[in-house]
Amino acid sequence: MNGLLRSSVAAAVCLGGVAVAMGQPQPASENVDLAMYSRIRDEGFNRSHVMEYGSALFDDIGPRLTGSPAMKKANEWTRQQLTAMGCANAHLESWGEFGMGWTQKGASLEMMKPGPAVFLAQATPWSPSLGKAVTAEVVRVPSLKTQKDLDEWKGKLAGKVILYGDAPKINPDPKPLLEHYDVAKLAGLGQYPLDGDMSEQGVLQSTDMSFWRGLFGDLAFKEKVAKFFAAEKAVAVLTPGGSGGVIEDDTLGTFGWYVYRADHKQAIPEMVIANEAFGRMSRLLAAKVPVTVKAEIETEFSGDHEQGYNTIAEIPGSDPALKDQVVMVGGHLDSWIAGTGATDNGAGTIVAMEAMRILTSLGVKPRRTIRIGLWSGEEQGIFGSSGYVSKHFAEFKFSKDPKDADVPEFLQTMAAAPVMKPEAAQLSGYFNMDNGTGKLLGIYAEGNAGIGSIFQQWMAPLKDLGMTTVSLRNTGSTDHVPFQMAGLPGFQFIQDPRDYETRTHHTNQDVYERLSPSDLKQASVIEAIFLYNTAMRDAMLPRPELPMAGEAKPLEGLFLDATKDGKKGAKK
Repeated sequence: MNGLLRSSVAAAVCLGGVAVAMGQPQPASENVDLAMYSRIRDEGFNRSHVMEYGSALFDDIGPRLTGSPAMKKANEWTRQQLTAMGCANAHLESWGEFGMGWTQKGASLEMMKPGPAVFLAQATPWSPSLGKAVTAEVVRVPSLKTQKDLDEWKGKLAGKVILYGDAPKINPDPKPLLEHYDVAKLAGLGQYPLDGDMSEQGVLQSTDMSFWRGLFGDLAFKEKVAKFFAAEKAVAVLTPGGSGGVIEDDTLGTFGWYVYRADHKQAIPEMVIANEAFGRMSRLLAAKVPVTVKAEIETEFSGDHEQGYNTIAEIPGSDPALKDQVVMVGGHLDSWIAGTGATDNGAGTIVAMEAMRILTSLGVKPRRTIRIGLWSGEEQGIFGSSGYVSKHFAEFKFSKDPKDADVPEFLQTMAAAPVMKPEAAQLSGYFNMDNGTGKLLGIYAEGNAGIGSIFQQWMAPLKDLGMTTVSLRNTGSTDHVPFQMAGLPGFQFIQDPRDYETRTHHTNQDVYERLSPSDLKQASVIEAIFLYNTAMRDAMLPRPELPMAGEAKPLEGLFLDATKDGKKGAKK
C-alpha cells in the first residue's frame, strides 16, 4: 500500500456515448446460495494452499521492486500458477515504461570508532552502489532546505559519510504493536463521519494543490542536495529509518520521489539505519567525539527503460447473455525491498490467487467472467491498476498545470470527467485487499448507498467468520482507487489491522512470519464468495451516479453590508 495515495471519486458514469449500467433494476432481496457458501468454506478452510503460495512468493522470489528482475520472476510465476489452477487466458499485460530495474545485493554498517558496533541498515531503493566497503569518518549534516544551506557545507564533506537529517525522538513507552478491531471500533466505522474526516481510512484530506506542490517541491530539492553531496565528494549518506528493530525503507526516505527514473537517478549511495544507531552517532558527534564507520552498499541496476506488467487471468463466464460482463479481484504484486513484501501486498496477492483456486477447484461455472489482476507499480503511483483502467475503462483528464510538474499524476487535479470506454459498461465491480494480513471484518462501500443492503445480505451467513460491517466511508491508498476515479464500483475490505501500520508496512519486518494463516484462509473464503455472488446475480452491482470530485466554491453576494473592491460600504 502506498501511504501517499488518496481515494477520490470522479466522473459522471455515462460519458463519451458509452451507456454504463448504473440504473439496472435491483432485486429486493439477494439470492444467496448457501450450498455454494458451504462448498467454498470447506475448500478454503480444509484444503487451503494460501500459505504455500506465500512461501513460494516471499521466501523464494523475495522482494519485488517494480522493474526489477525479481518482479519479472513474480509476474511469470503468478501467470504459471494461475494457469496451473485452471484459469484461462493467463497473460502479462504491459501498462507502459516504468524506469530503472534495481536490486539490493547487500548492505551493512559497522561503527569502528570510538568503539565497535554493528548497526541495522538497508540500502534505499535505487541507491547507487559504493563499489566496495569503505571506512570513513562521519559528519553530521542537518536537513538542508535552501541554496544558502548548501553553500555553508562547501569544502567540508569530501571523503566523509554523512549522517543526514534530524535525530528522531524515540518514545520510551510505545503503544503495543498489535491491534485488533473490537465491536465498538467496527460500530464507529459504520458511522459516516459528518466532518468528512476519513484520514483513518487512508484518504488524504488535502485537495489544495499548493500543499502537494510544496511537498513534492521539497522532495525535488532533495535531488539537488544529493547532487551537491556527490559533487563535494562525500562517500555515502545515512538517514534514520525506524526504531525497535523495524526499518522503514521506501522512496520517502530517498533523495527524491522519482529516483526510479534514469533522468532522476540518485547521485550518491544511501542507507537507512536504525534510529537508535542514528541517535548514538549523533550524540557522539555533538559531544565532539570522532566517529568512524565501515559502510558497504552493493546494488545492481538492470536497465533504464524497464516495462511494467500486470498479471491477468480469468474464469470465463458461461451465461450467453452475461459472459462478457466482468467481476474483478486483485492486489498489488510489487513490494519494497527491506523485507519480502509478505503483508504489503503479498497477502492481498495470495488471497486473490487462493480465491481463484477455490472457485476453479470447485468447478464453478460463473455467469459472468471472473478476472484477477495482480498489479505492479502500486508503490510508486498505482501505475499498474491505473494503466489497466486507462486502457480498458476510462481516459483520465488531468490538469497538466506546469506548476504541478513535480507532483505525481495521481495527485493532480482532474480537469474534466473521464471519457468512458466501451468496456466500462461491462464491469460489475472490483474487489481489493491491501491492508496487511488481518482477517476481513467488512467492506468500505465508498459512499455507494445502493450497494450497502446487498453486501449486508451476502455477509449475514458470514458473521461467524467476523464479517459484519458495511461502511459508507471511502478508503484510499491502493488499487481500487483508479476504478473509483473512473466512476466504477471499486471496493476495499475492512481488515483487522494487527501490526500492519506499526511493524510491517514498508519495513524489514514485512516477512512470512508476520502472516496470520487463519486470517488469510478466512479472507480467501470471503473473497471467493463475493466474487461468486457478483458473478451469479441477475443484475450488475449498482454504481454511484456521482459528479466529478472538486471543492465547493463559496457563494457570492450573501452579505449586504460587505465591502466591494476594498471600498467602504456596499453599493445601494
